[in-house]
Amino acid sequence: MNAAATPAIQHDVAKQCFFLLLDGQRCVLDYTLNNHLMTITHTGVPDALGGRGLAAQLTKYALDYAQAQQWKVIPRCSYAAVYIQRHTEYAALVA
Repeated sequence: MNAAATPAIQHDVAKQCFFLLLDGQRCVLDYTLNNHLMTITHTGVPDALGGRGLAAQLTKYALDYAQAQQWKVIPRCSYAAVYIQRHTEYAALVA
């Protein structure tokens, strides 16, 4: 899937999540925030949308956002933890 066809990722500060809507379905990355420490708790993509790299896009967006805010990150979600292992440019964010 090319970036032009991917809807914009939105940030719901009140619900502490990043999400995008595609084909009427919601992909989400949930987190909690405490004293500039973002704990990524869940990344979810419906099966029908799997294999398109949407979880990776959400995770990258969340990590870039955390970096811009000067937050540290705890990847409690296994997907986010593996993503950070594979993208070592984010290793310094890990608390």
